[in-house]
Amino acid sequence: MRAVPAPKVWVTGLTVGAIAAVVALAVQADKGTKPSAVATTRPSVSASPSVSAQPEPSATAVPDGSGTGRRIVYSLGEKRVWLIDASEAARRTFAVWPGAVDPAPGTYSVSLRRGDPTTGSDGVRIEHIMYFTAVDGVNVAFSNAVDGSSPPPANGTPTGGIRMKTADGSALWTFGETGTKVVVVN
Repeated sequence: MRAVPAPKVWVTGLTVGAIAAVVALAVQADKGTKPSAVATTRPSVSASPSVSAQPEPSATAVPDGSGTGRRIVYSLGEKRVWLIDASEAARRTFAVWPGAVDPAPGTYSVSLRRGDPTTGSDGVRIEHIMYFTAVDGVNVAFSNAVDGSSPPPANGTPTGGIRMKTADGSALWTFGETGTKVVVVN
């Protein structure tokens, strides 16, 4: 008896079935823990060494006493933020420029988000604003300047904006939904 080759329809059906299975698994994986910010920038030939989507080697350790679980960690002393996912992995870390008013160390949560550009108390156009506390009537929030610049000196004005580069502001915005835990450490 002669072997009959499989019709092309069977092979096509098997291929479609395999693709469907991979897509179904990807959808299931996506329904797991909340998404975390992942660096999506690619270095270019003229990339500046100060622009880094990956944690800096000297700053990869999450500060002691920063809690557990999915959270944003802000170190007053290091002037740095970490985005920590539910598996306790630091998904991104970056330097920030704090305002003149510092929050007290402790645990807070993102209470309000404002994505549209507006003018900060220092007169700079800002976006991706994420409020998490107030100190003596001054709102403390993460944000980035629309043009990516660092804030000018406070000149005696009590400002609570914690600024960052534009790419870091976008990553923080994606990571920090309303209610996301913010842990401030010394």
